[in-house]
Amino acid sequence: MPRLLRVVVISGIALATVLLVIAGTVVFVVRHSFPTYDGTIELNGLDAEVSVVRDTNGIPQIYADTPADLFAAQGYVHAQDRFFEMDFRRHVTSGRLSELFGETALETDKFVRTLGWRRVAEKELPLLSPTTRQYLDDYARGVNAYLSSHSGSGLSLEYGVLSLQPGGPKNYTPEPWTAADSLSWLKAMAWDLGGNLDEEVTRTKLLAAMPARNVESLYPQYPYDRNQPIMSAGSIGRDGKFTTAPVSNEVRRSMLTQDLLKSLDSVQKVAKGLPELLGQGDGVGSNSWVVSGDHTTTGKPLLANDPHLGATMPGIWTQVGLHCNNVGEACPFDVSGFSFSGLPGVVIGHNNAISWGFTNLDPDVQDLYLERIEGNNVLYNNKWRAMSTREETFKVAGQDEPVKITVRETRHGPLISDVDEDERKLGESAATQAKYPTAYGVALQWTALNPGRTADALFAINTAQNWSQFRAAAQQFQVPSQNLVYADTDGHIGYQAPGLIPIRATGRGDWPVPGWDPKYSWKGYVPFDALPSEFDPPDGIIVTANQAVVPNTYTYYLTNSWDYGYRSQQILDRIKAAGKLDANAMASIQLDTKSKAAEMLVPYLLRISIDDAFDKQGQDVLRNWDFTQPPDSAAAAYFNVVWRNLLALTFHDQLPEGTWPDGGSRWFEVVHTLIGQQNSGWWDNIGTPQRESRDDILREALINARTEITQKMAREPANWQWGRLHRLTLTNQTLGKSGIGAVEKIFNRGPYELGGGTSIVDATGWDAAEGYDVTATPSMRMVVDLSDFDKSRWVNLTGVSGHAFSSNYTDQTDLWVKGETLQWAYTKGAVEATRKHSLTFTKPGS
Repeated sequence: MPRLLRVVVISGIALATVLLVIAGTVVFVVRHSFPTYDGTIELNGLDAEVSVVRDTNGIPQIYADTPADLFAAQGYVHAQDRFFEMDFRRHVTSGRLSELFGETALETDKFVRTLGWRRVAEKELPLLSPTTRQYLDDYARGVNAYLSSHSGSGLSLEYGVLSLQPGGPKNYTPEPWTAADSLSWLKAMAWDLGGNLDEEVTRTKLLAAMPARNVESLYPQYPYDRNQPIMSAGSIGRDGKFTTAPVSNEVRRSMLTQDLLKSLDSVQKVAKGLPELLGQGDGVGSNSWVVSGDHTTTGKPLLANDPHLGATMPGIWTQVGLHCNNVGEACPFDVSGFSFSGLPGVVIGHNNAISWGFTNLDPDVQDLYLERIEGNNVLYNNKWRAMSTREETFKVAGQDEPVKITVRETRHGPLISDVDEDERKLGESAATQAKYPTAYGVALQWTALNPGRTADALFAINTAQNWSQFRAAAQQFQVPSQNLVYADTDGHIGYQAPGLIPIRATGRGDWPVPGWDPKYSWKGYVPFDALPSEFDPPDGIIVTANQAVVPNTYTYYLTNSWDYGYRSQQILDRIKAAGKLDANAMASIQLDTKSKAAEMLVPYLLRISIDDAFDKQGQDVLRNWDFTQPPDSAAAAYFNVVWRNLLALTFHDQLPEGTWPDGGSRWFEVVHTLIGQQNSGWWDNIGTPQRESRDDILREALINARTEITQKMAREPANWQWGRLHRLTLTNQTLGKSGIGAVEKIFNRGPYELGGGTSIVDATGWDAAEGYDVTATPSMRMVVDLSDFDKSRWVNLTGVSGHAFSSNYTDQTDLWVKGETLQWAYTKGAVEATRKHSLTFTKPGS
């Protein structure tokens, strides 16, 4: 026994030693990429020392003598915290994902190369001011300094895991960062925030399946009588007639061939396959508003912003402060806010004099053109003209031979239907059979494919000191078109819509148009001085939440794809009812969970007679409900299940699956109209012999929802909670979707139970066609107090770090979930009071 005991003990020690070695190796690999936040680091090219102060949350405040040093340090800091994210983004925007992820990413790469994001970015570089170009190069110098001393898993844990994946890159070494890498990210922003390609395709597919009047009923007009636009009729003050015809029959039914619809299906499928860098769908939007000192406790303005974007891990934003030690003409930066890793400067925030916020204006800046093709020629104005071509080559991880494609462009833009090789062959085959083929290529005209100077605008906004300088900066902001709100320390507030918005000779861009007909060409862009703008409105309130910008008397056509204004009107109502506001009161409005859809629909639901006591229990939960949707609400849980069932029962039988309702604000408005039409054909279930009415469908939705929520949650309504259905999982955009459970657990976080919902001020979006899980969120929240910047508040969805297991990976998430925020230290004294880490960059040899 003693000998056996010794063997067991020795074996146990050996096993423990092996486990400790394994654990130590895992800890080493995980911590290997954690950046240095303290001490001294040499950085080539500095003019003087640069100081980086971080607080407990790892938020960096950078102090330098020159812009060159400031942006070099920002590049280094971004690389420290988020380089894998930066590298992933540039592989997306340059159409090179397959180099990292193999053949599965090749179709996405082909689409991005066909669009030419990276090519356009490279063409923008010579258009920028020499100062902006230098800032971009300085930033790249800082990124590359970090790359020169870090590699593999020492850069980020993802690289180590990727190298172990079948077909993953072996011995991968990131290329040096360049200015074009930063500019390419602006194209991704423009894609996710500035197009209606998907809507154009969907409308066309619906038109092929049903009468035009039915299609139009699914795209109702903006409810100006209920939800106020950003600018009132009195504030427009411009004379003139519409320069664009409001309606035209752009798609002829004779063009809606099966080949065309198949080609549009292909385009839509590839476009939806792009990684959601900022997010897609109804949940992508934003809230921002600003109030003058007349509405505040301090007599100075307050500005709030919370962009609603896709929920990713790490979060889309990272916080930073950029401070010149002596602010002046030579070094004009003293700015703090939210930035994108990979892009120098601050995108949303404030400097020493002004603050600004963004929401998506969402103008129609993309048009699809159906092109008649014969070989490599395209028909235009009764003449065949050669398309321009270029060859694109793809290196694919796991394959020895590169893949090559030929990209073709018409006068309108790239032929995106070529991305699907089968569709390209089909079009070429049809073209050889007839002079006017029945199959078409599909080209995309899009403002973001025009090289511009948006990067100049970002730096000019960072340093603007007053309204006139801010507006001058906005004039250079070409894509994506945004609603900009403004406030300054002198007490002024304002609104400006920037961007390239096309003027069409014919039509509104709602449908694909014949590319061979010159009357569908663009005539130019809305002049900047004619774009909506407002300074110090009499009521001292500006609210933007993706609603209509202007009344329908406005001279130019911007879009008819507005959000329908349920969020914006709730914000406006809250402000008007609030009395004097402070930063905390502004933040509380951001957390408003009232459902306007419920307020509209519940009275009708309560009129429905239900005999069964079990089924009636669900309906009774809705009585005396205040229509708010906190995570513990039983009524919110039941209502949203009813809403999803109602949409399915009403529309799934008559619409193609790819066009089923997502449940957002457009569907609020569709149902708002239908609810007054008891015998509308939409209520009828075409799969039954009888004709259903509105009340039949409402009753069935109530009963089905009672069954569903019982199966999903509990029999007793007291145990229902909206948050148990409405959950957020923060998912890494690459390895977080690997399908390997152990890998996903390393990088993903959650689920978190949330309140709010789609088209609610607390905009935790979900897709009714898919389920109740959260698909988009307020990606950050900020409230800026223009009376004292140090009293401002901010919070990020995750944290500043992109390193899994870093203490700053999700350290702001719990605050965000609870609706809390952090102190936003800005002045040097406030930053010093929150200091936890100090890093100094020095010149080599100093």
